[in-house]
Amino acid sequence: MPIDTHAHYIPPQLIAAIKARGRDIGVALVPADGGKEALRFAYGFKVRPFFPRLVEPVADRLKWLDEQRLDRQIVGTWPDIFAYGLPREHGIAWHRMLNDTLTEWTADHSNRFDWISSVPLTDAEAAAAELERSLNAGAIGVIISANVEGTNIGELPLEPFWRKAEALGAPVLLHPVLATAVPRIGKFALGQIAHYTYDTTLGIGSLIMSGVFDRFPKLTFLMSHGGGTYPYLAGRFDVMHGRMDKVAQANVAKEPPSAYARRMTYDSIVHAPKALRFLIEIAGIENVLLGTDYSFPPADMEPLAMVQSAGLSKADSDAISDGNPRRVFTRMRR
Repeated sequence: MPIDTHAHYIPPQLIAAIKARGRDIGVALVPADGGKEALRFAYGFKVRPFFPRLVEPVADRLKWLDEQRLDRQIVGTWPDIFAYGLPREHGIAWHRMLNDTLTEWTADHSNRFDWISSVPLTDAEAAAAELERSLNAGAIGVIISANVEGTNIGELPLEPFWRKAEALGAPVLLHPVLATAVPRIGKFALGQIAHYTYDTTLGIGSLIMSGVFDRFPKLTFLMSHGGGTYPYLAGRFDVMHGRMDKVAQANVAKEPPSAYARRMTYDSIVHAPKALRFLIEIAGIENVLLGTDYSFPPADMEPLAMVQSAGLSKADSDAISDGNPRRVFTRMRR
């Protein structure tokens, strides 16, 4: 019963809530090119228009799940709309709106979908509180960004949030986000190809070096897109960990960075059989979970075929597609 652990969705309930109450918290729907809609936040950030699959009717998504022989899908919101630039109270209200509308939508489609929440990471106590509230409402994990308004996630004072996620056994999906313009990625799809995986890598590096894994050893991370380039660069991480001025760099990791590879889990979104086999070698078969990134252009639209093309045993393929997701997401509906 294969499970897609990494997908995104904007439910119609959220669109309705934004139209009704969004302006009260600095969130508005505005027209975009091609007759589409986009979100604009009061602090000046306008998001790209909604991708068609991000707001598609549920029947269309169910049809695709059936075609790909996927039993369930775990959905989170679109990280581009985390809106960490909103004032504190508005940000808290916004993430509550994101989570309440996903709660409502998933309740109507619980036979095929589970959901993970988002939290206002600019306030660690508020993020911890929203995590607990959302888990009580039915979330089975949480999605966070690899950076918050340009600061790597491991460099932020998030101890209350990490503590709460660890105590509640909530898996944390680390996801890249691009909230500001970056030179040199405007053409050739280099943003999707390279920058997002680069952002994940920076997030992982900051979590390792800042000691988050050491302080919270039972915290479960699911790293997007096969961990970005971390698995490939683990040796380079080790070299620089050994050679840098640790005091000047605030590097408090107790072990070489490669030693943390099997302390994380990773989705299977690497798009090549050899890359998947390499990820398994680095991370261990028990730490790789089926994912698609459904809704976005780089999504793996044939995830089971991708796993099968890696030449794995049936037992290993089943572990990636079913056993590992169920073991990591313990709150998942059976």
